[in-house]
Amino acid sequence: MNAVSCGGQVLSLDTLVRLGRGVRAPGASVPGAPRKLSVPDGMTAPMGCDAVAVPADFGPLVIPRLPRVGCVYADEAHWWWLVPSDSDYALDWPAPAQYTAGALVADAPKLIHRPDGTLPYTPPIPLYLALCRLTGATPSWSRPVSA
Repeated sequence: MNAVSCGGQVLSLDTLVRLGRGVRAPGASVPGAPRKLSVPDGMTAPMGCDAVAVPADFGPLVIPRLPRVGCVYADEAHWWWLVPSDSDYALDWPAPAQYTAGALVADAPKLIHRPDGTLPYTPPIPLYLALCRLTGATPSWSRPVSA
């Protein structure tokens, strides 16, 4: 049994966990702790969700370059696009874009675009190409191979 002595009183691990949970209200998040971007009601994410973040200045420049726009979240500093899980496989997303597995963000962005239909995804390859074009980066499959 795991236990901790606290001023002569021994507390079990179960007690410590219950006490820790009681500090915050149910459903409340720890300040600064990453939280998952939520998929809007009525939508499903059968492939899981990751997110691609860009500085807020880039957001309006990316939208017109995409054939389809999925769920987009924003705050003053960033815009996030939901993409299917593992959309970073074999891709080096160009800086300043940031790829986030699990769509975990530290901020509390608001949903600014919801697509028609039931899938929340922005197609990752068009998003990747739009970001490469905006940043002047060469797509990873077009780079010279070095030995």
